[in-house]
Order: sequence, then C-alpha cells, then structure tokens
Amino acid sequence: MIEHLLNKTNKNVLSRAMDASMLRARTISNNIANVTTPGYRRVEVSFEEELRNALDKKNLKGSQTDGRHIDFGRKSLENVHAEAYHPYDPSMASGVNNVDIDMEMAKLAENQITYNYLTKFSQGIFKKLNASIQSKPIQ
Repeated sequence: MIEHLLNKTNKNVLSRAMDASMLRARTISNNIANVTTPGYRRVEVSFEEELRNALDKKNLKGSQTDGRHIDFGRKSLENVHAEAYHPYDPSMASGVNNVDIDMEMAKLAENQITYNYLTKFSQGIFKKLNASIQSKPIQ
C-alpha cells in the first residue's frame, strides 16, 4: 500500500514538473547572463507538450518488449523529461544575438510563479499523506 501511495500518485508528475521548472530557471538565467555575448544562441526547455501527450488517454500506448524495438505511441510518465534545446530563431533581437532581455525576464517571472504553485501543491499532497498515516484529520 505504501508503494502504491508513493509511486502511483501525482507525486511523480509534480516531481518531473518541478525538475522541468528548475531546468527552465537555469536556462533562462543563462540566457540573461549572455545577453551581450556576440553570437550566443538562446536555449529553451520543452516539457509541457510531452507531459500532455503522456497524460492523454486518447493516445495509443505502445509496449517495448525488447530494447532494440522502436518506441511508439504515448510515453509512460517515467520516460517524460524536460529537455533543453536551441530553437530555430534567425533574428537578432538585441543586435548581438537572439536573446530578448524583456522576453527572458517575463519567462523567468512566469517560471517562478509556476514553481511556487508546484511547491504549494506538493505540500498539500504530503500534508494529506501525513494526516492519513497518522489517522488525523486534514488541517
């Protein structure tokens, strides 16, 4: 039962989302730090679309029976991870590189709000779990 509570709850999704948010904070901070670096290419993080596809029950889920088989269908949550990448953006927003400081600062603020929400939501889950273990009402 404990294994089910710890492995089959929203905790896994929240953990992956918090990891993605932390990676996004690092990449945005790195973009901001390199705003005046000639030729620097900004980095973005992809996660939400992959998570959305993994959670969508309408998509077919494949089963890989051999490591040499090709993955197909929606991914399992264990295989959903945030990835940093260089988006195709030939513009030179600052005249030096493709980093737009205003856009990066807005993304940083949005990411911070997201991380704060994920933290509060996680606290709620663990508060309920703790109350359940101690047979106490949720406060």
